[in-house]
Amino acid sequence: MRKILLQLITIFLTYFFANIFTIFAIADSFDAGLLRQGVRQPPMLGKMLTDQMREVESIVFAIRIPGRDHWYVTFGSYSGKQHETPQLAWKEEDGLLCGYGDGAMLVKQNLRSGAIDVLLEDQTGGVRDPQVHYDGQKILFSYRPGGTRQYHLYEIDIDGKNLKRLTDGDYDDIEPTYCPDGSIIFCSSRCKRFVNCWHTPVASLYRCDGDGKNIRILSSNNDHDNTPWMLPDGRILYMRWEYVDRSQVHYHHLWTMNPDGTQQMTFYGNLHPGVAMLDAKPIPNSDKIVSIFSPGHGAPEHFGHLTIVSPNKGPDDRGGAKRIGKGWFKDPYPFSEDCFLAANNDTIWLVNGDGYFEPLFSLPDEFKKRQLAVHEPRPIIKRQREVIIGNRVNLSKSTGFVMLEDVYRGRSLVGIERGRIKKLLVLRQLPKPVNFSGGMEPLTIGGSFTLAEILGTIPVAEDGSAYAELPALQSIFFVALDENDIAVKRMHSFMTLQPGETMACVGCHEERTLAPKITPTLPKAMLQPPSIPKPIAGTPSIIDFPRDVQPILDKHCVACHSPENYGGKLDLTGDKTAMHSMSYIRLTLHGKLVVDNRNRPASNFEPYKIGSGASTLLKYIEPQHYNVNLSTEEKNLVRLWIDTSATYPGTYVSLKSGYYHPSINCTPLIEKCGECHAEKDTREGKKKAWEGWHFKGHHNGWGGTVVNISAPDKSFLLRAPLAKNAGGLAICSKIIFENKDDPLYKEILQSLIRTKKQLEKNKRFDMQGFRPNNDYIREMQKYGFLKKDLKPNETFDYYKIEQEYFNSWYYDPKIKNVKAANK
Repeated sequence: MRKILLQLITIFLTYFFANIFTIFAIADSFDAGLLRQGVRQPPMLGKMLTDQMREVESIVFAIRIPGRDHWYVTFGSYSGKQHETPQLAWKEEDGLLCGYGDGAMLVKQNLRSGAIDVLLEDQTGGVRDPQVHYDGQKILFSYRPGGTRQYHLYEIDIDGKNLKRLTDGDYDDIEPTYCPDGSIIFCSSRCKRFVNCWHTPVASLYRCDGDGKNIRILSSNNDHDNTPWMLPDGRILYMRWEYVDRSQVHYHHLWTMNPDGTQQMTFYGNLHPGVAMLDAKPIPNSDKIVSIFSPGHGAPEHFGHLTIVSPNKGPDDRGGAKRIGKGWFKDPYPFSEDCFLAANNDTIWLVNGDGYFEPLFSLPDEFKKRQLAVHEPRPIIKRQREVIIGNRVNLSKSTGFVMLEDVYRGRSLVGIERGRIKKLLVLRQLPKPVNFSGGMEPLTIGGSFTLAEILGTIPVAEDGSAYAELPALQSIFFVALDENDIAVKRMHSFMTLQPGETMACVGCHEERTLAPKITPTLPKAMLQPPSIPKPIAGTPSIIDFPRDVQPILDKHCVACHSPENYGGKLDLTGDKTAMHSMSYIRLTLHGKLVVDNRNRPASNFEPYKIGSGASTLLKYIEPQHYNVNLSTEEKNLVRLWIDTSATYPGTYVSLKSGYYHPSINCTPLIEKCGECHAEKDTREGKKKAWEGWHFKGHHNGWGGTVVNISAPDKSFLLRAPLAKNAGGLAICSKIIFENKDDPLYKEILQSLIRTKKQLEKNKRFDMQGFRPNNDYIREMQKYGFLKKDLKPNETFDYYKIEQEYFNSWYYDPKIKNVKAANK
């Protein structure tokens, strides 16, 4: 009863003070200034100002238009006008849809008097991410001046004087944090890549001097790093969103690194899917941190539950996270385990450890009408510098070193006897220069979102150890191979080495609370020089299914598996479907011939459960299957195609290009075939194609393999119900087409022929004369890989250009940065 009474009192006080202490503009104009009504302090604030917040006089916060797309879409432009992007964007400039809106302030509030000072105001700009310097006299923040598109790092004195820009250029710099050695860590779109599963640019971690000079990339992440902040022990705490052949919407957890980028390691949560952990900060006088746990894939503007995390039992301990109350907040700042600043759309709140909250500041109605919101409240106080970790990089080196103590020491390795694993396949995850959807198509059908490049293999010693020299600043992951080069285990994360860094791992997928074994001798691999990945002869580093795998199928398989010879009811020709090819869909769709993770929120599988170790296709390319006789190089290529995520294209130019879906009047087709093959599609607004129906058991990319765009008359849609004496397969329960003169047969055929002509005219990535879409070209021109004066119909070697883009992320000691920094 007492608890219920306290809750009622809290609700009343929250409502009361939200009205009493609401500030309002003294005129209708945006720049009229702010006035807080009354000077009385809310009761919890009054108490905190004599205790945990006794050193606090004022706070600083930002006012700006919030993002309304995913939590990371708060800067930059969309890749194009497709799908939902016109509705999500705030505005359009020069043909580009922008993920940000106009109008911003940097505001200081005295918590003791209620006085408000506007430090910076820009009616068409953006302000975000303030952080107060250690000396309490200046503020570091990100600012996009009105009339410009990019956020850059700025500093300003706490009295609003001496505004100074630190960084510039054509890319966004956001979420900066001061480091104790005088440098700054921040997130930036200088990484020149797009989210693997969305239409917007990525920001990854960078470092610069305190004056903005000597900018250097720290993270090789394909997707976002967010909200870096210093820990007392000198490490950087940040959110890393990643997915290496696992679900794209489940893994955005807390990681740490040293300020020089070394020792990138999970801090909390990477094993357990389902929450985005953002805006994490250390709690003073505690070994705990506070973070926003945003449910699922994360809410816009980092909204979620205020959560205290204890890492003492390791990053996989779910009991280490404790939610504070039921409020919905963002941008927390801790003073203790019982005192936090936080924000929601229009109010800055003071929250205690029991989840009770009271308002400190609320926006006036005039600001709410403009859809402005408050963000990132921070106290203006002096604070102690964190521990300075010594520099562990050597910028004169282009590689780093990794030592694996024991590959057999880890989870989910039951039944794998010592000596089974002979080598590690070394792969590099490749960034996307641009992207156009939330799906993985056409790279895969329900599988990976990214391309993987083969760097080679390194040996594993008898005692399970391995020692390798690997390229710096790359997203590296491994596949453990047995004596037959078959995949035993697969890594579903990635590691990054800094130039000259040496990193050691206890095992593979081991418990993070394990310490290295104490032994009298070094691991055997350490007794030899480090291994450099050995290239695999006869295999391209990036495998392209139509270019590299299909010729093998044409040579060894198509004679039996084609529309004419329908052995095993399997068509392995390279004939094109609406998005892929007959063979690619048949091999990858049903999860038996080729087994991957299917974009599931799961990882760390039992041995031989995914990849080449579980894919039955490898049995069918051995002589016992009708005496097929593939060469060693051909077998290797098929196996490595599977273990590099079994993608269809070997290039990202395939995105948003070359897909053509036949338009068919399906009403008569449903009447004839629907009893066996169709099911109701309940999605609203679907009017084309099957008019609300689709075939059971077939990939729904308009019919999957039932339509053959390359050879329309060989389409399964036409031949399966066609009588045998008319050239059909007659494998349906009843004959639908007695002959090819059937009106419906002819109507469908003509539709497919029209689609074929469309494809022949506009082409796909694996067709002679193909030209990537204009949005891809625009981004590659911006990055400096395509000339600005490219003619409208001019073609180019996009495989070569894209490889140059991938290789530009290799570190170059001559410029002490990645090569892309000079573009």
